[in-house]
Amino acid sequence: MAENSQTQPSYTTLRSIADRKSQLLKEIRKDSDQLTKLRRQLFEKPTALTSKRKGSRMQGLMTTGAGVLDGLILVWKLYRKFKK
Repeated sequence: MAENSQTQPSYTTLRSIADRKSQLLKEIRKDSDQLTKLRRQLFEKPTALTSKRKGSRMQGLMTTGAGVLDGLILVWKLYRKFKK
């Protein structure tokens, strides 16, 4: 049978346990901060990139206009169908 290669540290005093606990807490907080930064980068909207494009405003207006036109056509078709 293979033995466990990891050895458990032996603590002889309460002070050594408290020191190890504080060390692990620091590492956990450091990892948590790093994960928070990565999560923010992942879900951050690239506002600076889209505002620099010249045609982005025009593209937004065209998309909105197409959506409004599509909605109006749908309303007109429903009106004609249920009018009778």
